[in-house]
Amino acid sequence: MQLLDGKFASEKIKLEIAAEAADFLAQHGRKPHLIAILVGNDGGSETYVASKMKNCEKVGFQSSLIRYGVEVTEEELLLKVREINNDAGVDGLIVQLPLPKHIDPEKVTEAIDHRKDVDGFHPINLGRMVRNLPCFIPATPYGILLMLKAYGIDTAGKHCVVVGRSNIVGTPMSILMARNANPGNCTVTLTHSRTTNLKELVLQADIIIAAIGKKNFITADMVKPGAIIIDVGINRETSEKTKSGYKLYGDVDFENVAPLASWITPVPGGVGLMTIVGLLRNTLASAKKEIYS
Repeated sequence: MQLLDGKFASEKIKLEIAAEAADFLAQHGRKPHLIAILVGNDGGSETYVASKMKNCEKVGFQSSLIRYGVEVTEEELLLKVREINNDAGVDGLIVQLPLPKHIDPEKVTEAIDHRKDVDGFHPINLGRMVRNLPCFIPATPYGILLMLKAYGIDTAGKHCVVVGRSNIVGTPMSILMARNANPGNCTVTLTHSRTTNLKELVLQADIIIAAIGKKNFITADMVKPGAIIIDVGINRETSEKTKSGYKLYGDVDFENVAPLASWITPVPGGVGLMTIVGLLRNTLASAKKEIYS
């Protein structure tokens, strides 16, 4: 078993991004600029956004955080999104999910200019991704592709089973692994909570991408020897043994599955760190007009 170390891969890629950001600053007299909007005070969201802002600073980006209380109206939020869309000094905009129940996340996502949609959730970006056209790829799937590439893992011809069909990870991941690209060129099976023969299908996988949001869902009896395991799950449980007061678990039973795997990502320290890199890569591409001129 070899570890797909998100820290190692992300730090290496961030050095590359920092060098490109320095060149951009020298050429354009400004830094790539990412704005994040955070509504409410959800603990997980606070942590994720703080990490994004910190990493922007680390690679030489400008970052701005706009906060709203949970009482903000949908119209107020949409007005701010449209204002940022029209600001030529902003390259990327993310609205951190989840949002309060009175705000429609789809309406907010569609309001973001697709040319600044560095989370890769806008229908235009998703549609272009399906057609294998230049676009902003959703940050987590993009981060997984970057990790596979960083470790030189050949995916062509392999059977990839994706567990979970969310629009943020599972569905785009299935499309990306099937397309004619590197990484890619897999035969892909997309499974989910309603799949009746899920265990049988996962056992056939050369590559398992677990993104179903259930602690230790993938167990050793579902994994064939030599499989590559990508664990996207971040499941929090309270714990008196940690300073933070909680412990993170993946969707994969790491302790029992790892001995069977050829490669496996840890949780934490795996895909989560690569998601940040995907976001940074998209923001830099936006600043440089590499996708939409």
